[in-house]
Amino acid sequence: MYKAADILLKTLTKLGVDTVFGYPGSSVLPIYDRIPDYPIRHILTAHEQGASFAASGYARATGKTGVVIATSGPGATNLVTGIADAFMDSVPLVAITGNVKLSDLGHDCFQEVDIFGITMPIVKYSYIVTSSADIEKTVLEAFKIAHQGRKGPVLIDIPFDVLTGEAKYSDLPVEKENSPCDFGQLNEAAKMINDSQKPFLFVGGGAIASDAFDGIKLLSEKIHAKVGVTFMALGSVDSSSDGYVGIVEDTNVIALDAIKNSDLIISLGVRFSNRNKSVSLKGKKMVQIDVDKAEIDKNVPTTAYLLGDLKKALGVLLPLINFKETKTQGRYLPALTHRSEKIVSALGKICPDAVIVTDVGLHQICAAKCFPYRAPRTFLTSGGLGVMGFGMGAAIGAALSTGKKTILITGDGSLRMNINEFETAVKLNIPLTVLCFNNSSLGLIKRLQKKQYGRNYVECELSKLNFASLADCYGGKGFSLSKSDDIESVLKNALSCNKPAIVDCEIPQSEI
Repeated sequence: MYKAADILLKTLTKLGVDTVFGYPGSSVLPIYDRIPDYPIRHILTAHEQGASFAASGYARATGKTGVVIATSGPGATNLVTGIADAFMDSVPLVAITGNVKLSDLGHDCFQEVDIFGITMPIVKYSYIVTSSADIEKTVLEAFKIAHQGRKGPVLIDIPFDVLTGEAKYSDLPVEKENSPCDFGQLNEAAKMINDSQKPFLFVGGGAIASDAFDGIKLLSEKIHAKVGVTFMALGSVDSSSDGYVGIVEDTNVIALDAIKNSDLIISLGVRFSNRNKSVSLKGKKMVQIDVDKAEIDKNVPTTAYLLGDLKKALGVLLPLINFKETKTQGRYLPALTHRSEKIVSALGKICPDAVIVTDVGLHQICAAKCFPYRAPRTFLTSGGLGVMGFGMGAAIGAALSTGKKTILITGDGSLRMNINEFETAVKLNIPLTVLCFNNSSLGLIKRLQKKQYGRNYVECELSKLNFASLADCYGGKGFSLSKSDDIESVLKNALSCNKPAIVDCEIPQSEI
């Protein structure tokens, strides 16, 4: 017989989990008591929300399932935003929460909360484990569900008496996920692509989730299509490649013109959310490939579709696609007019292989447009939920999982929300550099108030903070990049210092 906590940790180890993020509390102490005996690194963050974002950053950077642990009550509810973010962006995440004893559920006990019910709309599946004997099976199922089909978060809530119980460890086999597929319109889709004269490849976040990069590259080379991406697909296509037109969004005229002039849209893992509302697809023929049946014909009409994992779908489609005559497509080069854009561009020249993480705001748009993404999983952002404060935790998770130089590009509004996690980076000496675009305002909100509310600026101004000094206070290294400073020299100094650093970048409000 084994303690339930040992069964949990043995199962996580068998699944290949090497890192978990969390914050201890009384209801999960049985897990923490046993962690030192397993080859699993636990990362103590400053706050459970930071732990949830770190687990998400770990998953986004590696493609593996992120794991986060929190205690009952406030510990569990502090995970909610991170779970919702993972759900919106299809990130595989398993959240393990403690709870009061089974017999105490529903009696309003100290730190009791119905986290099962609270998270029901924002997870793929939820469990309340009612027997110690069910822990092994539940964890295996949770990981399978998190990765199968459209990826996403799963919650496992374990009452205290279940977690302190004992049961037999059965060493059950790890089942491979098996995503549903329907390639019934394969020949029709192939014919449409072969007959097309001006195809446009529209690549979405599904390309990252399925690791379909090689297939997308081969398809684009075969048919010499213009290629545009969503925010969530940045890095899935080399930004220096022939025919790349950048992010498909309101202000990118090059991408919008390419779609307008095309005779076929090939959608690869795109959700067609309201962020793509400026894209006119009226009258366009479309081949749509997606792992989620709910996305087929959901927001745009589809002429032919393939349902299934994008990598597998391209594997059966590509042999049917003919090579088209070689055409030079040209390359996408963003215009650099603002100081923030020049900073990101300079960063791309100094550190082109870095993993870039962003928060949400004007800096996010700038980072997406101006850095030369050439490899997958090098741009991590909160796309669907749009969470300010996402970046610091996510950057920690990405840096720990990859060992690569990780750079958080954030704004002074976002950085205030979870700057406490910078202490986590310092404690672990993570290779993290933070660029804070400091304009003493909520820039994106102020821009909206400027354009849509007649310059009626309400609650969008922020006090001036010296983030370089804050970095020093946390034990890191602070740098200031004023208007008169040489951008490249300051960035090089920050990137080469041997500790986590924050570069406080002065950004004029005229850029809003």
